[in-house]
Order: sequence, then structure tokens, then C-alpha cells
Amino acid sequence: MEKIVLITGATSGIGRATAELLAKEHYRLILTGRRKNRLEALANELSQWTEVFTLSFDIRSREETFRSLESLPNDWKAINVLVNNAGLARGYDPVYEANMDDWEEMIDTNIKGLLYVTRWVVPFMIQRKSGHIINIGSIAGKEPYARGNVYCATKSAVSALSKSLRLELVDYNIKVSLVAPAATETEFSLVRFKNDAERAKKVYEGYQPLTAKDIAEVIAFIISRPPHVNIDEVLILPTAQASSTVFHRE
Repeated sequence: MEKIVLITGATSGIGRATAELLAKEHYRLILTGRRKNRLEALANELSQWTEVFTLSFDIRSREETFRSLESLPNDWKAINVLVNNAGLARGYDPVYEANMDDWEEMIDTNIKGLLYVTRWVVPFMIQRKSGHIINIGSIAGKEPYARGNVYCATKSAVSALSKSLRLELVDYNIKVSLVAPAATETEFSLVRFKNDAERAKKVYEGYQPLTAKDIAEVIAFIISRPPHVNIDEVLILPTAQASSTVFHRE
């Protein structure tokens, strides 16, 4: 039986690209996200290669998350790989001017949402003494930058949680990996700047950023390693980026 992979935030960006790539490699996929229409369209597209099960819920809600995951048929609950991809940046203001609702959304999605899904999935992995958790972090979790404050803090938390999980789960033969992308052209900046397309476009001007497919290929490689190999952490940058804030722009 092919491995079952659960991908959160699968309706766009890295999550969608990962689903597309893994489908072609015939992994069975559980795809989650808030946008039900997008999920259903993606599932229909990928069904030519593999089985796809979709769950539409808001990962920020503990009750909604657990209720949705509990609704999985029994033969879908034996999740082999969890890709904790759902996350976002919202706003680009100094702490003393920021919209606190933006803080809540980032903390609830990037940290608490990741924890809710992990809390539900891991006991099944422990029972089988097998599994793999891949958390999507960010260069922002390694090198905080001005106006990134709470987003950087949430991705630092993802890094710390990944290390803690690795320590807690090593005796159960469960792998934990952290994938930390740098500048990647997805809906990320459009979401951060609240649909200001012109401002979002400028983030990627003058250099070639990473694509969602670039990150998906790394995730697929990590999953494909033999049982005795765990890729602990990967930081991925465009060639034109040297740190969280240093770019070579033409």
C-alpha cells in the first residue's frame, strides 16, 4: 500500500505544489485547507494519479480541526507523513504600530494550528512506531528582520517545536524534518500585504526567487529517503539571496 501523506494548507503555494508532485509519485493524499472549492478542484485534477481525500476546515479552530480529522475513514487514519505547511504572514508593521488581529491570525495558524494537527496525528504514528513529520519553517525563523516581528517569532517557534519533537519521538522510530524556505514567489506576499498586488510584486523584482515547486522537490526528496535516514533541517535560498534581508537585485 502506498504511503498516506497529509498536507495542510494545500490549496495554494508550497502545499499545492507538494500535492501535485507527490500525486504523480502515487502517494495517497489527504489535503486540507479552508477553500473548499479549490480543494475539490485540486482533488479532481490529482485523482488521475492517486487517491485523494479532502478536508475543509479552519486550522485555527481546535474543535473544527479535531472534528474534521476524526471524520477520516479508518483506512485513511494511518498517516505515514504529515506535512505541516499551513501558515502565513500578515502585515508588515513595527510592533508598536501593528494590527493585533494580525498577530492572532499568525499565532493561531502558524503555531497553534500546527500543534493541533500534530497532536492528533502523532499518537497513530506512535502506535505503529513509524512516521514522518515535516514542518515548513522559514529563513525568518533563523534570522529575524525588522517589521517581521511576530511572523519571525512564529517561525522560530516552528523550529523549536521541530527540535523538541525530534527528541520526544526518536524512541518511536518517527522522523522529524524542518524545511525552511527563503524568498519564494507564491501568494505569501499578497497575503502579507492584504491583496495589494503592486506591493507584493515588488518583493520579487530584480532577482529570481524560489518557486513553490522548488520547495516541493526538496520535500519529496526528504520523504523518499530510506528508513534509516532522517533529514533534520534544510534551509533553501535563491542564489540571489544571502540572508533574510540581503539580496542581489539587477
